[in-house]
Amino acid sequence: MHKIITLFFIFAFFSGFSQDKIIARQGQVSFFSYTSVENIEAVNNQVLSIIDLSNGEIAVNMLMRAFVFKKALMEEHFNESYVESDIYPKLQFEGEIQDFDTIGTTAQAKIVKGAMTLHGVTKDIEVKTTIERLDSNYILSGDFEVGVSDHDINVPPLLRPNIAKVIKIMFRFEYEPYGD
Repeated sequence: MHKIITLFFIFAFFSGFSQDKIIARQGQVSFFSYTSVENIEAVNNQVLSIIDLSNGEIAVNMLMRAFVFKKALMEEHFNESYVESDIYPKLQFEGEIQDFDTIGTTAQAKIVKGAMTLHGVTKDIEVKTTIERLDSNYILSGDFEVGVSDHDINVPPLLRPNIAKVIKIMFRFEYEPYGD
């Protein structure tokens, strides 16, 4: 059911369905948080994204509970205490790849600008990405940082030394033509 709702959101973002759409059905987003006490990292391989090739619009939708941690207790704390996955189940991003019409057949650096909603807070972000085109497929990858306080994620004072104030987010999406 969540996948149906997720697909509906992504497709509702775009007006109409055409051959100008490419989709990443199993994109990967991971994060890393360094602290002196313990590093925290997790991977989500169930990220959905779509790009409209006619204008460079991009949408990303990710269920927060799909992050996998090395330790079950970290996963529990992440979902229950920090991102509150029951209340804020998704991260959503809607934006545009700048100068998308100039993408050639070699890997290129591009800026993606848009609005990211995480933990109920929407922030404008700008992310440097690398885009590579392989025939009708595209690979988009990059990383950026997110401030925990920027998204109203509360960390109890006792645990603040265990959680970095800024989290590094890495992503990789492999797009193929929609409908394949």
